[in-house]
Amino acid sequence: MASFFITTDNNGDLPLSYLHAHDVGLMSLSYMVDGQTYDTFRPMPVHEFYERMRDGAMPTTAQVNPENARAVFEDALRTHDEVLHLAFSSGLSGSYQSARIAADELMEEQPGKRIVVIDTLAASLGQGLLTHYAVQMRDRGCSLDETAAWVEENKLHCVNIFTVDDLFHLYRGGRVSKTTAVVGSMLNMKPILHVDDEGKLVAVGKVRGRKRSLEELVGRMASLVGGYENPIVCISHGDCPEDAAYVQQLVRERFGVQEFLVNEVGPSIGAHSGPGTVALFFLGDRR
Repeated sequence: MASFFITTDNNGDLPLSYLHAHDVGLMSLSYMVDGQTYDTFRPMPVHEFYERMRDGAMPTTAQVNPENARAVFEDALRTHDEVLHLAFSSGLSGSYQSARIAADELMEEQPGKRIVVIDTLAASLGQGLLTHYAVQMRDRGCSLDETAAWVEENKLHCVNIFTVDDLFHLYRGGRVSKTTAVVGSMLNMKPILHVDDEGKLVAVGKVRGRKRSLEELVGRMASLVGGYENPIVCISHGDCPEDAAYVQQLVRERFGVQEFLVNEVGPSIGAHSGPGTVALFFLGDRR
């Protein structure tokens, strides 16, 4: 048995098959579409979710609450004395704080048990990439302290860059102004955004046209990757697998990367970024 247990939440966008195969526990943020509530364990099919958005649905989301977090930690502590939790960015959700509250309560109630909660300051498969590296360290026999220290030291080297196809979803979420959304859509401008060192979404550029925006993600990887080799690169997408495959092809050709983890942007993030989102995640000298 591993020396400690790892948990994360569904905004890391790791496939359930990955979580099951690598014995990773999961907290689930919920989302509501047309008055119906869903989560990872009672999901709406992802393609249907994005089709609803294309047809005008405006989903809402809810963070993990302390009770949800507590239930996941209690389950983990039945078989392990130590738990490492990698949480969705505190700059985008209160889920990290909920996990901290639950962890502190349980450690007070159960002396000898230990829960370390890390704010990844990342989103989607950026959070998932850090979880993947933590899993690898655990499976190599590293301790919780060694693994947590590596994540803390490297989380601001986890680059999260993405583009969206429709600016109006970002306008709804308060990420761009209405004027920017209207004018940008008229001119076919596509924003390039990233998750900054505070874990917040920030626009860092814009280009004209969808194909150029995808190519720009890879261009920015070239300027940010620095001395990191990146044995694995992650790509997530909002129901646009062909665009994700194009970015994967460009990364493979330019950097020689052979291993990729590609998955959909789940509804809890997709509700804010919309269909057509493509995101690229890797380790680099800086964000």
